[in-house]
Amino acid sequence: MVMTSPNAATTARLAPPVGPVPPASPALGVPPANPVLGVPPANPVLRVPPASPALAAAHFGASLAFHADVSDVASALAADGDPGFVVVDSRSTASWDQGHIPGAVHLPTALIPAQAARLLDPAVPVVTYCWGPGCNGAARAALALAQLGYRVKEMLGGFEYWAREGFAYETWQGGERRTADPLTAPVDDADCGC
Repeated sequence: MVMTSPNAATTARLAPPVGPVPPASPALGVPPANPVLGVPPANPVLRVPPASPALAAAHFGASLAFHADVSDVASALAADGDPGFVVVDSRSTASWDQGHIPGAVHLPTALIPAQAARLLDPAVPVVTYCWGPGCNGAARAALALAQLGYRVKEMLGGFEYWAREGFAYETWQGGERRTADPLTAPVDDADCGC
């Protein structure tokens, strides 16, 4: 039942929800959607309310412990000295030959159990990557390495975003570099401000 109201925005807020209403979870810092009316907002962004600041801080802090982005990896590798980590390309040999990050170790996921100890120092953190955001190969490689005792992060965006952001890469024919895609990196500045 929709309550009568002087404007459409108020009417929309008071309309019954479409679909199931997510339960409140005070233990997780999720309050009821609308404590006054008991009805979730019509806005799909707020249909499930934001987590409490403490829960959000724990979640995003954990995310940063598991992930690194392309720009941060490129910046660390470009700086003078040891970046403190090794980059692992978890893709096939054909993919590696097509293009890979300079200095990366080629270690396809299926070969990690047999070859990681020979190629990687267990004291050095590992950053894995695969093709791109539509591929979970880097996550599978990170899991395999973590199960062997390595400290590991996944590089978000993979090789696709490495190339799209304009960073140099190597192929079986030599080095290449593309112009940065303006949807992934600033056109006139090396720092995106993130």
